Amino acid sequence: MQPQGASYQEALPFTSSIVASPSSDIIDEKMNWDTKRYADATKRYTDYFSPKPEVTIPKQIKRTFPAVAAIILLLLFLPGSFSNVNSRFWSSSDPRFPRKIWQIWKVGSLDFQIKDLEVARSWIQKNPTYRYEVLTDDNDMAYVEREYGPDGLNRLDIVHVYKNLNLKIIKADLLRYMVMYVEGGLYTDIDVEAVRPISKFIPERYNERDVDMVVGVEIDEPLFADHPVLGPKCQSFVQWTFMCKPRLPVMMRLIETIMAWLKQVAEEQGVTIAAIQLDFDQVISGTGPSAFTKAILAEMSEREGRDIKWKTFSDMEESKLVGNILVNNVEAFAAGQGHSNAGNHESRHSLVKHHYHASHWPEQHPRFNHPMYGEVERCNWDWNCVKQWDQDTADWETLPEEEKNRRLAQKEFEDRERAERERIEREREEREQLEREQREQREKEDRERKEQGGLVS
Repeated sequence: MQPQGASYQEALPFTSSIVASPSSDIIDEKMNWDTKRYADATKRYTDYFSPKPEVTIPKQIKRTFPAVAAIILLLLFLPGSFSNVNSRFWSSSDPRFPRKIWQIWKVGSLDFQIKDLEVARSWIQKNPTYRYEVLTDDNDMAYVEREYGPDGLNRLDIVHVYKNLNLKIIKADLLRYMVMYVEGGLYTDIDVEAVRPISKFIPERYNERDVDMVVGVEIDEPLFADHPVLGPKCQSFVQWTFMCKPRLPVMMRLIETIMAWLKQVAEEQGVTIAAIQLDFDQVISGTGPSAFTKAILAEMSEREGRDIKWKTFSDMEESKLVGNILVNNVEAFAAGQGHSNAGNHESRHSLVKHHYHASHWPEQHPRFNHPMYGEVERCNWDWNCVKQWDQDTADWETLPEEEKNRRLAQKEFEDRERAERERIEREREEREQLEREQREQREKEDRERKEQGGLVS
């Protein structure tokens, strides 16, 4: 390519005289002289700046090296299922967890409500050296297409499933796993407050380079393992807050398991993935804590070469490292629950506080609700309460239809009265919240006016 502002001859200093000469003999002589001069200059330059290697590489290796290198690169970057196989054996080469906090919410941090903003600030205040990012309903698809599309992992199947999902809680669960696979770092729900810095999430007796993932116990109620409703969810890890290093195989396996499950549900319901309907227990077992826990236990078992059961972490007082996955006790991420011996947030083990004010998804995915006795989850894992619920629901089946109808009518009346009381209480709380926000805004404006007045004076 000709340099800007130069003639053709100026752009080719060794051939400028050749172009000007009409004689072929002169051209040949000049070309030989110029070529020799260029070669001599190049030799002197390379001799000066590039010392000769002490080891001579055989010509056979030199000839075959480009082909071998090309094959290796092809295998490493081959799209499709083979790359997925490779990812199962790759882990992060960086011994540290990425210093980044991830959250997922309907809107970005600039549009947070005050209660969400205060909770989010706790993470930044306690971890000032960490980066912070929120994926929203508006920018999540762009992120998925960039990281999992042709220019990223080239997993168009994952992009397709995510794009077609309409159930927000399923998308939220799936997206957190997708982000943690690509990025690593810390994920935490929008209604989770930082009690202590992230540097405290790994006890000092462990080396960060030996830990690939940090989780905590959420529910530890093994006595209910055989209960028809509570059994599948009585032993689980927290997935509202956890840490990963990037490209962990367990995260990709979890993503692929969820995709296969969604396909199966769609086939069973005779609809597309966009139209599937799920109840509470299906969400918990399909993408929520139960699915998360099952994947982690399977990963631990594979790494340890033995079957890792929940009993390893039941009634655990101190953290345990199993298969490079650190499990903190129930007080770390789930203190104050009122079950599982979770303690409170004043405990030295407590790291986060879950406020639950963003946990409205069960309204769209109802729990099992007995027509007379309601949800057994209201017992909050209290043994006597659950036992009474079991007895009442069993006795219900023995009642005549007339008696069932009478009791249901009485319950309906009581439910209406309770709903009215709750509505009044909710409106009162909302009114007080609005008044508090308006008062804070006025106080802020007053401070700003005083500060401006002080600057003027």
